[in-house]
Amino acid sequence: MDIDATLVTAHSEKENAAATWKKTFGFHPLTAFADYGAAAGGEVLGIMLRPGNAGSNTASEHIDAVRLALAQLPCRLRRRVLIRTDSGGGTHDFLAWLTSPGRRLHYSVGMTITADIADAILRLPDRVWEPAYDAGGQVRPGAWVAEITGLLDLTGWPAGMRVIVRKERPHPGALLRFTDLDGHRFTCFATDARKGQLADMELRHRRRARCENRIRAAKDTGLRNLPLHGFDQNQIWCELVAMACELTAWEPKRLRLRLFSAAGRITRSSRRLKLRLAASWPWATLITAAITRLHALAPG
Repeated sequence: MDIDATLVTAHSEKENAAATWKKTFGFHPLTAFADYGAAAGGEVLGIMLRPGNAGSNTASEHIDAVRLALAQLPCRLRRRVLIRTDSGGGTHDFLAWLTSPGRRLHYSVGMTITADIADAILRLPDRVWEPAYDAGGQVRPGAWVAEITGLLDLTGWPAGMRVIVRKERPHPGALLRFTDLDGHRFTCFATDARKGQLADMELRHRRRARCENRIRAAKDTGLRNLPLHGFDQNQIWCELVAMACELTAWEPKRLRLRLFSAAGRITRSSRRLKLRLAASWPWATLITAAITRLHALAPG
């Protein structure tokens, strides 16, 4: 399960819309997705609407998002879940909740590179760095992983937490950041995994970025702009977006054949947009019937 936040711009005054950390205006919803792969389709597990000034690392809201997402899973799977987040989830309170007795959740969360972590990285000898893997599970030249758990004071963090760091040569032309050390780019994450190769655990965590594809799909499906004024109304809109994403997650081939590749064009007449479908398209009548029904439900 991947938890991530995204920004949604509001182009007019809406309830609870506020200035965002990127100096835009709108909302900052927190999303939860199942990872996609052989066992899942990457469906939406929850979209929690928040004001634009909501924090990126608020533990209570991450907990609410996980609870909302777990409720969508079958009971038999709720104790076999790995929670992945970026550094917004790397907080004491959130990890304490995930690891509380009886919950049986596992985690892989990004960690901000603090001064202590940077110092620990610089103290690592060259011999402890292992080759990192690319997306296909093969050794990636110019990238390495290492564990720095024993070099950190983890007082206050959950027992059994491990901290793993990735070192990588910046791509040609990339600008170095102030967190880049010794000419390399570093990222860091924490996990409760007890077994496995460091490179495998790092690759598993890095695949969290696949939720960006799901967020992009959700925005193409209606999350890009919340059309209503009321906050609760827009939360309902987010639920409709989630339902639409469910369809595209589990029926992509059928929808692509019957709907997304329909022979037609959009025209404008009398300040109105019109969808013109080819009469010979086998599912044209189904599409027009569905649109007519939607217009009847919301004539405005």
